[in-house]
Amino acid sequence: MNYRRFGRMGWKVSEIGYGMWGLAGWTGSDDAESMASLRRAIELGCNFFDTAWAYGDGKSEQILGKIVREFRGNLSVGGPDKHLYVATKIPPQNRRWPSRRDFTLDDCYPTEYIQEYIEKSLKNLGVETIDLMQFHTWEDRWLNDERLPRAIENMKKSGKVRAVGPSINRWEPANGIRAVLEDCADAVQVIYNIFDQNPEDALFPICRMKECAVIARVPFDEGTLTGTLTLDSKWPAGDWRNTYFVPENLKSSVAHAEALRPLVPQGSTMAEMALRFILNNPDVSTIIPGMRRQKNVEANIAAGKAGPLPAELHKKLRAHRWDRNPTSWSQ
Repeated sequence: MNYRRFGRMGWKVSEIGYGMWGLAGWTGSDDAESMASLRRAIELGCNFFDTAWAYGDGKSEQILGKIVREFRGNLSVGGPDKHLYVATKIPPQNRRWPSRRDFTLDDCYPTEYIQEYIEKSLKNLGVETIDLMQFHTWEDRWLNDERLPRAIENMKKSGKVRAVGPSINRWEPANGIRAVLEDCADAVQVIYNIFDQNPEDALFPICRMKECAVIARVPFDEGTLTGTLTLDSKWPAGDWRNTYFVPENLKSSVAHAEALRPLVPQGSTMAEMALRFILNNPDVSTIIPGMRRQKNVEANIAAGKAGPLPAELHKKLRAHRWDRNPTSWSQ
């Protein structure tokens, strides 16, 4: 496993982290398989784990808490600093994803509510301190309310949270720049992949200037960049992907993936190519693919070990940028 500096926090985090939404928020998850996959990831050097209270109403946090306690004190794991980094998220009080411009701070993150969910996450995780606490939705405009910067400061002063940052709404990377500029974000989590290259335009340069860590989420574009999606893809009732891959999005997603297929190197996969594309960008601190099975863990970490793509292939992939705007289904 290779490691990168996590912004001004200075942590050495694994380039391939672990996204934990699928362990409790998607259909087909199996707790025993999830635990085995987490153990395998740690054995292979993964030390950054991203969860959220909303992933199964605390269930994903509880799964992560079990694995952290299991490996606590084991000096053979944790990467260079022998620590497993725990990142989680406070859900918006109104339970609405994504945020909308007309949502207020009181709708989503009143001060007392923030404190309430810090305590809930600490209990679920079974830790005394959360390495990174994130807001699961975000509006830079909320910083106009002095209560929010004060709450962020108090979160860290309390000793219960080491770092804070926003999880930026889908396809809105600019709606996080103010948080970085005003030192209200030690890290930002943002969608960044072969299609979604727009964080490079303004967000990443600001993060670089302010030494703000970058967590790249959705590296496979919710599954499109695994190369396995088809026009006939379907998911069980209640699975979130049914609401995201509506017909218009499914058709476009399959078309964009098929356009990439001729570029996949011989002996490789589209998923490996997608991860290695992100590794070409030094502004990214860690990538958090969802990994529910050991075979996915091993494949993704192997892609990380392979390192960035050759410059010529990376240049060709940059031409596949796909700029999109938020819609009713892009939560």
